[in-house]
Amino acid sequence: MPRRRTDPLQEYQRKRDFEQTPEPAKGPARARDNDLVFVIQKHDATRLHYDVRLEFHGAMVSWAVPRGPSYNPADKRMAAHVEDHPISYNTFEGVIPKGNYGAGEVIVWDRGTYTPDEDDETSWGDRKEADRRMEEAYRAGKISVFFRGEKLKGSWTLVRTGRLGGKEKNKDWLMIKHRDEYADPGRDVTAEDRSVQSGLSIADLKKGKLPPSVPA
Repeated sequence: MPRRRTDPLQEYQRKRDFEQTPEPAKGPARARDNDLVFVIQKHDATRLHYDVRLEFHGAMVSWAVPRGPSYNPADKRMAAHVEDHPISYNTFEGVIPKGNYGAGEVIVWDRGTYTPDEDDETSWGDRKEADRRMEEAYRAGKISVFFRGEKLKGSWTLVRTGRLGGKEKNKDWLMIKHRDEYADPGRDVTAEDRSVQSGLSIADLKKGKLPPSVPA
């Protein structure tokens, strides 16, 4: 069973030159909420994708989802597991300059709180227990969560595909909507393309319109 690093932000910091990028170098050990938080950042780097970030283990554990989340339970969206990000990254919007890792435009596409909901058991208001359950689910390679976001509501699963063994480190996961009251095969939530923080779109940033600074 894979174990998390003692310093979850080591890889994040290694990949970035913070004298060149406006991204935060570090941040608080936890969000200021009784529940765990999540954020989804739309990021136009080498390829356009959606970074799904879930708070636990003192960081934002992250997956890059090229096509974005879907409300259709029949859709299996590829999700590439990437490096953990600091919790202070949750409010980051702007442009990562050319020549830097992840160069491109970033907006806060969705945000909110969440709980693990495996077997319909939730942990709202109990951040310590929710964190423990998320760590356990992450190690098992099958995460079930209920989102209370501005765009995403209801239950989704993130499941690791393939196997982990030897020197192999499988970063391939799938993100799938559960069949619940919020499922809506006819809704293309990615068409809702504006930031829930600033109201800007990726296209606005490309035109040079930058969002205001937001405290971490």
